[in-house]
Amino acid sequence: MGNKTTTITKGKTMKKNIYQKLHAACLSCSSVKKAEKTKGMFFNALLHDEVLRVAMQSLLDNGLYVTCNYLTEVMDQRDAVMVVCTMKVHDIDDPTSFIIVDGCSSIGGMDSYGTGKAMSYSRKYAFLNLLNLKTGIKDEDGYAATPFNKISSVKEETSPVYLDDKVDAEEIKEYIKLAKNSKQFYSLAEKYKGQLQYLMKNNSKTYQQIKKVADAKELQLKNVQQ
Repeated sequence: MGNKTTTITKGKTMKKNIYQKLHAACLSCSSVKKAEKTKGMFFNALLHDEVLRVAMQSLLDNGLYVTCNYLTEVMDQRDAVMVVCTMKVHDIDDPTSFIIVDGCSSIGGMDSYGTGKAMSYSRKYAFLNLLNLKTGIKDEDGYAATPFNKISSVKEETSPVYLDDKVDAEEIKEYIKLAKNSKQFYSLAEKYKGQLQYLMKNNSKTYQQIKKVADAKELQLKNVQQ
């Protein structure tokens, strides 16, 4: 009933500012459940609609509302379209107060669904970044995960992300970055062998992005061992 936008202190009602509301939204937000694997897919998808449902419920409960603007650029040399999402978080109780989440980008194909897919993907990760949403991704191999606020020794990619409908390339890259030694690194290569072979044949751009991260990580591990 209503939204949680006020705090009671000694009989006085005090309105929360937008950062306090966002903090409350982060604390109250539930984790996002990944979907079941479907035929032809190698991973449990993190669905846009589920992220949207969880995020918007928490934001609305705390007196916040989100709008998105998209910048679209056709990349002729790559036969692709790049979409950049700019998310604006509005304080319902104070129309002059807002927070901007900028720079979440994605690349889609030039088919009739490419732009829509890229828009959904970029907005999904804007929500994940805004609320630091938990996705339920587990370290299946038992490796100790590195906290997200720890600076990675592998330089983060600044190029746009390429999509694939059957392989979760972002998850593969994240596991590669978290590998602490050569044994873990090469076990990942074996674990994702089928997915990588699929990308090599069907989506070379996504494969090359994963290979770039893997090559950098392999070099780093070799330097550590010397």
